[in-house]
Amino acid sequence: MAAPAVEGAAVVALRSVMTRVRQAAERSGNIADRVRVVAVSKTKPVSLIRQVYEAGHRCFGENYVQEILEKAPQLPEDIEWHFIGHLQSNKVKSLLTGVPNMAMIEGVDNEKMANHLDRAVSSLGRNPLKVCVQVNTSGEASKSGIDPSGCVELVKHVKLHCPNLEFSGLMTIGMPDYSSTPENFKTLSNCRTEVCKALGMMEEQCELSMGMSGDFELAIEMGSTNVRVGSTIFGPREYPKKQSN
Repeated sequence: MAAPAVEGAAVVALRSVMTRVRQAAERSGNIADRVRVVAVSKTKPVSLIRQVYEAGHRCFGENYVQEILEKAPQLPEDIEWHFIGHLQSNKVKSLLTGVPNMAMIEGVDNEKMANHLDRAVSSLGRNPLKVCVQVNTSGEASKSGIDPSGCVELVKHVKLHCPNLEFSGLMTIGMPDYSSTPENFKTLSNCRTEVCKALGMMEEQCELSMGMSGDFELAIEMGSTNVRVGSTIFGPREYPKKQSN
């Protein structure tokens, strides 16, 4: 009888993360099945992503256009890819063409980007693309994202003027040292309240994408429905060369 295969470290880590997600959801009174875990695989090889895929996970995220264009064609088509963060308008068409199974863009932070995405989706004849509006909740100049005060107008633009986009929710990237995490998360939650009131939406219709490896449990407890977990699953990131979006 053959010995059972030994699970890789990333698969073991994934199982631990999913347990922690479920426990955090239970603590907050949420339903764990409503929390999506995006396994952020930037800088990691296709072989490692495949291990996590074969363990049953289907949702993966990348931050660099070049990297996702290289990886996606080598992996199964039923993966739901999320592109996370700032996206340059001149790379929109190549991204959507090269990754037909792109499930969501988490990082629309101005009307120009929304319009570019809308036109690109239309020209490719694909189904409407889900997008999250990125909000700069920490006020850092180095961070992409619209100021919270402009959030309602940008969401309104996406919903009313971008028929090829499906507004899914709001996302934020908190401070790297997590020092202002609760305030950032509260700010995003307040933005959702304002958006839903202004557009006559139920809060369940507006996801909150917040929380990463260092704070995803707190994010879930504060209402996040989409957490982006990278290094906790895949291990420390490796940056062999500088990449651009």
